[in-house]
Amino acid sequence: MKPLMLFAIVALVSIVIVTSFDLQLAPQAAIMLSPETAADALYICPTTSGFWDGFASALSYFKQYMIIILFFAVMLLAFSWGWALYQNLLNDSFKRESFQKPWQLTKFTFWVSVIILLFVMTPNHFRSVTVDGLNGQYVLCESDTPGARAVRAEAVHN
Repeated sequence: MKPLMLFAIVALVSIVIVTSFDLQLAPQAAIMLSPETAADALYICPTTSGFWDGFASALSYFKQYMIIILFFAVMLLAFSWGWALYQNLLNDSFKRESFQKPWQLTKFTFWVSVIILLFVMTPNHFRSVTVDGLNGQYVLCESDTPGARAVRAEAVHN
């Protein structure tokens, strides 16, 4: 196995373990609320990644065009795979070479789709909220995140 692939696997496993067990490198003191208000509170933090959020919102104007291009590429893939299968059926033999171009196009389409999806769907995309009475952009966070504030749950909207 290549060292870069091994590093990617170890990094991915480490990220999954850290997020699964809610581990933190530098934990902060949690915000303490009274028991009667804790049930109705959510914690919000101001957004800090302005570049990626701006980049993703700029790309969102082209989302429909990107979906059209993706479906066009998927239809081309279906036809190229079908043509390769048809050619093999006509010859009544399996020729591996006829599947090389469709497979390359499949890999290329998959990875371009993944990269564009990562650009459009930043982590703050799924955590972004608006808060009644507060201006600015906020995300949901944990009580021990630096800069966290407790607000009423009714005031938070997706």
